[in-house]
Amino acid sequence: MLRVPAAGGAAQEVTTLAGVDSTGEGGLLGITVQPGTDWVWAYLTADRDNRVVLFRLDAPQDVEPVLTGIPKGRTHNGGRIVFGPDGNLYVGTGDADDPDTSQDPDSLGGKVLRLGADGEPVEAEVWSLGHRNVQGLAFDDDGRLLATEFGQNRFDEVNLVEPGRNYGWPVVEGPGDGGGRFAAPLLVWDPAEASPSGAAVAAGDLYVAALRGQRLWRVPLDGAQAGEPEALLQGEYGRLRHAERAPDGSLWVLTSNRDGRGDPVAEDDRVLRLPAT
Repeated sequence: MLRVPAAGGAAQEVTTLAGVDSTGEGGLLGITVQPGTDWVWAYLTADRDNRVVLFRLDAPQDVEPVLTGIPKGRTHNGGRIVFGPDGNLYVGTGDADDPDTSQDPDSLGGKVLRLGADGEPVEAEVWSLGHRNVQGLAFDDDGRLLATEFGQNRFDEVNLVEPGRNYGWPVVEGPGDGGGRFAAPLLVWDPAEASPSGAAVAAGDLYVAALRGQRLWRVPLDGAQAGEPEALLQGEYGRLRHAERAPDGSLWVLTSNRDGRGDPVAEDDRVLRLPAT
């Protein structure tokens, strides 16, 4: 785990988390700092499960499991975590190679989970279900939760995540609501132009980092509706893993070219800074 100076420059190691299984798409998958504190929350793949852990910046060796038992697989481990305006932590998980878990209300796989942020082990609340592999979560300025989701072969999605809603996987993928049984996505892409990972909202737009698509998508937001996406940085920096709004309103964008699927150059991997327009 690295700390990057706010003004840019060389990253410094904070700690190395023990017991992380980086097989396949597993590993240290998500990280966030609890607002107003020095508590660091992380989502990682362990020996037998995916889990959420917690530690303080001044004691990074004292790692406490907060939520365990999230299904793990060689692929589809999810991993994005973000704090909501209600002070709770939201966790995006994947189906862990078993699509049936997404529709199983008793499984933590293929869900968006909500858990309290008091640092005590908890039983997570299933906020939404029917997801394949959530890798991006972002709240807009009005407190709406948006999620990016890897599709199978035809459609990647951006979803407006609402409590109790079912997003259809594996019964439906892409456009449509299954005759009213499921929530339809706000927009879809072909995986070749997206494979969406992390996301952020800045200046009223949703920014989505695309891996296979090697671009940053800017999606205009109008309330609960999404406008026509615009491709930025297309092919300029390779695979893009995550976008995050910086404290000054700009965007930090993380490349992902040393993941075994990219074509790294000497500067990779890196954090890019660009203004939000």
